Amino acid sequence: MTAEQTQVLWQQQRDEVVARMTAGGGVAGLATPEQIHGKTGMQIMQAMLAGEMPYPHIADTLDFSLVEVSEGRAVFQGIPQLKHYNPLGTVHGGWYATLLDSALGCAVHTMMPVGRGYTTAELGMNIVRAASFKTGPLRAIGTVIHCGRQMATAEARIVGPDGKLYAHATTTCLVFELK
Repeated sequence: MTAEQTQVLWQQQRDEVVARMTAGGGVAGLATPEQIHGKTGMQIMQAMLAGEMPYPHIADTLDFSLVEVSEGRAVFQGIPQLKHYNPLGTVHGGWYATLLDSALGCAVHTMMPVGRGYTTAELGMNIVRAASFKTGPLRAIGTVIHCGRQMATAEARIVGPDGKLYAHATTTCLVFELK
């Protein structure tokens, strides 16, 4: 498959996911304790994709969205916009970091049993190629390396439709009992 074909496929997938999320009533917001109660992390992520639970406000702010989840894996897609540039005329590192942190955290989230939560304790990131508003869609693909009772680790990469690497990151998350 060519980079152009992959780009078209990615955009179609994102458009379908966003349409499904909004058709199900999904909006940016905060989940209520009642929406989360009794659900595994995977069930929560699937409910978000179905529009049954709100997605995070940061997705609107930074123009990216969750496009798929499976056990130990989460994929986000976004296109950097001019509003994400720093004063030097390049995409701000925070855009890359937030996209990567979202993929990393949500990959870990898919592994959480009922009543367990997590928080990012450490995030390490490397930007290896500049992106721009002309780059087109980029995907952050996060995968869990280890998930235990108290700690989880994951890695993620931002790639273009041509397979080029733009950034990569690792995280350590603290896992805890929800109250």
